[in-house]
Amino acid sequence: MKLVQVVLFAVATLLALPAAAQTTSDMQILAQKIKADKKVVVAANMQLTEEEAKSFWPVYDAYQKDLQGINQRLLGTIKRYADAYNKGPVSDEAAKKLINEAIAIEDAEVKLKRSYVPKLEKVIPGMKVARYLQIENKIRAVVRYDLVSGVPLAE
Repeated sequence: MKLVQVVLFAVATLLALPAAAQTTSDMQILAQKIKADKKVVVAANMQLTEEEAKSFWPVYDAYQKDLQGINQRLLGTIKRYADAYNKGPVSDEAAKKLINEAIAIEDAEVKLKRSYVPKLEKVIPGMKVARYLQIENKIRAVVRYDLVSGVPLAE
């Protein structure tokens, strides 16, 4: 479990860097590093047999690809909030739109997880499906915390 903590810290630290990364290529390198670190955490904690690994990783990769769209929506929503916040007090109308989008993003993430549980159950035992979802949830919690830690409350 120490590896999980170390890599989660590394992922959180890397996520704090986007403000410092000035170019698109810097951001792409950073995104690749985060994905690689995340995969290392998952691999170190899943305890997959060789046979399970052959079937699991393609499902994992597909899930990550689908999750990328949700991540982009989340980043876009945070950016729209920052833009609204920087213009002065956030209007009720803007706040309602942002709330609705944030809830829609959460709904999309839940739907995505639900759609992948049967796919995961086909390739790994139920206990390992639960373990993977726990790992994914912990990583996402760190990522989300890091993303929103600098976001001021609406005024």
